Amino acid sequence: MQALFGIIYHSLGGFASGSFYMPFNKVKGWSWEIFWLFGGLFSWLIVPPLMSWATVPDFLTYIISAEGTIIRAVYLLGVLWGIGGLTYGLGVRYLGMSLGNSITLGFCSAFGALVPPIFYDIRGMEGRTTITDMLHSTGGMVVLTGVVVSLIGIAVLGRAGTMKEKELSEEESKASVKEFNAVKGITVAIISGILSSFFNFGIEAGKPITEAAVEAGSNPLFVNNITFVVILWGGLTTNLIWCVYLIRKNKTFSEYFDISKPLKNNYLLCALAGTTWFLQFFFYGMGESKIGSGASSWILHMTTIILTANAWGIYNKEWTGVQKRTLSTFIIGLTLMICSVFIVGIGNAM
Repeated sequence: MQALFGIIYHSLGGFASGSFYMPFNKVKGWSWEIFWLFGGLFSWLIVPPLMSWATVPDFLTYIISAEGTIIRAVYLLGVLWGIGGLTYGLGVRYLGMSLGNSITLGFCSAFGALVPPIFYDIRGMEGRTTITDMLHSTGGMVVLTGVVVSLIGIAVLGRAGTMKEKELSEEESKASVKEFNAVKGITVAIISGILSSFFNFGIEAGKPITEAAVEAGSNPLFVNNITFVVILWGGLTTNLIWCVYLIRKNKTFSEYFDISKPLKNNYLLCALAGTTWFLQFFFYGMGESKIGSGASSWILHMTTIILTANAWGIYNKEWTGVQKRTLSTFIIGLTLMICSVFIVGIGNAM
């Protein structure tokens, strides 16, 4: 039952993450930096402490009492993750919900699963699953096989994206993705995927904080919310700097007050997008408390996001008009991503 609840929580988080950009697509008359920053204020600054307070009322006590080195490490990893989150938005902008999410989160899945055990091995940390442990156990090798399958799936999906760009005219491509650009989008998606995995590193670095909260009697189901607050301070820093730069460069700040735009609707849509975005990690923390940290939780979470995003991509008709060969390539890549989850799950059980 613990594993079943873990899968349900991860699936809810994946659905939230794979769906959050949909409200942004309905925003009218606002530049990208305008709606991204306003929605992000809910994602990184407003909702995380509110959810932490609702689930762990004394969450600030654990942050204040934690060692400075831990807080700085978690914050710095949040800053680096913020770059990944920032470029994630650009990846979806250039590739669409379906392909953009698949490539970005595929890389995020692989790096997020592999780097922590490598780090634990280098630091000689006891009580953590290291890469050496994985290489010397049948279950560990199966998990690593799942990661390799995931990477192959990413390559196939990237191939599908370039095939799509060659087949469709500029008008056809922009009918579903207004700024479709395969080369630019795939490049950004790869960078985003690697840096986005730093969120998982931030969760691992913040384990002493969550462990202290559990020892003090906090519910293990929600203690990850404490770490999320610090990680997202870092994410806010990165995104705020970049968005303010774009706002000054493009002189778009006045759009926040331009009554010729549907302001009320735009504000509500951005708030919805930002809140939905945070819910992915709220449910991720709950799922991890049931399944445990490591490759399995991270890859399961990422793959549910990919599946949800591709469902929205089909809904948005992002693959309408492509040849059967291109569509088949896309489906093969997606199937490989799904298979990687089952392989990792089997390896974790072993």
